[in-house]
Amino acid sequence: MSTSLHIPSAQGAGQEIKENKKTLSKRNVRIGLAFVAPALIVLTIFVFYPTVKTFITSLTTDRINRSGRFVGFENYTKLFTNADFWIDFRNTVIYAVVYAPLVVIVALAFALLLNRKDIKGVGFFRTCLFMPFIISLTVASIAWSFLLSPSLGLIPYWANQYFGIEHLDLLGTKSTALATIILITVWKNFGYFMVIFLAGLQGISAELYEAASLDGANAWQRFLHITLPGLRPTFNYVVIFGLIGSFQVFDQVFILTSGGPDRSTETIVYRIYTEAFGNGKLGYASALSYILLIMTLILGIVQLVSNSKHEKEEIG
Repeated sequence: MSTSLHIPSAQGAGQEIKENKKTLSKRNVRIGLAFVAPALIVLTIFVFYPTVKTFITSLTTDRINRSGRFVGFENYTKLFTNADFWIDFRNTVIYAVVYAPLVVIVALAFALLLNRKDIKGVGFFRTCLFMPFIISLTVASIAWSFLLSPSLGLIPYWANQYFGIEHLDLLGTKSTALATIILITVWKNFGYFMVIFLAGLQGISAELYEAASLDGANAWQRFLHITLPGLRPTFNYVVIFGLIGSFQVFDQVFILTSGGPDRSTETIVYRIYTEAFGNGKLGYASALSYILLIMTLILGIVQLVSNSKHEKEEIG
């Protein structure tokens, strides 16, 4: 009795391997889709659909209590020819340009100070500085409105008692209202960025500082050539989130000044709110929302390009 052994040809084995890879690839795709499906559903409901719906609304004259007609880009044309929009745009840009660098500098300064190991009770100080961030922005704004009240506030009272300044009204004066809101927001948020900087500082090797000290580098040179390059990824995160957050400023403006005095603190987001829920112009408010979205996207793209450029330089 004879037995025969089936030996597949080289071409048949190659075809079989290709089919197995194809089957495995399809299976991996199905598993991957199953994992990302919940996230895709949430994004579709809460991000993609509202984004598309808002753009469609921006092309109409819809009001809050009734549907309007399709007008194309007429809302955008009205928006760019409206002087109030440019006031809001200017205030938003000023707020972002001043707030973002200021909160980064304050957060970095406190992070460098509280990163020292020779300070007693450093954990207590870190907690105290982080506390304002966990307070609701609404609650913090109400508290500051009492503190700055010209008739009842402690700060105007102290200014009168110790410096002889009468009728101090920081939120009611056109030249100081926006600056006061910026300072309050810096006080509220710098603790969060300080913690991020502290995490970045802990990731820099202590051996680099020891080697630099042995080579005779002073504190400023160590900060310039070791700390700053080591914190570059942290800087990128803090700056981009600081700028994006500053474009969305609303709560403190709504509670502290309601956009006044004389529109000096009115921002784009506050304008969106008043147009949508004050005047009922959903179409116009949606156009404003899209302008804000485009501004944020441009900022994000610039940041991504900058990060990519720095990474290529480091690799090179």
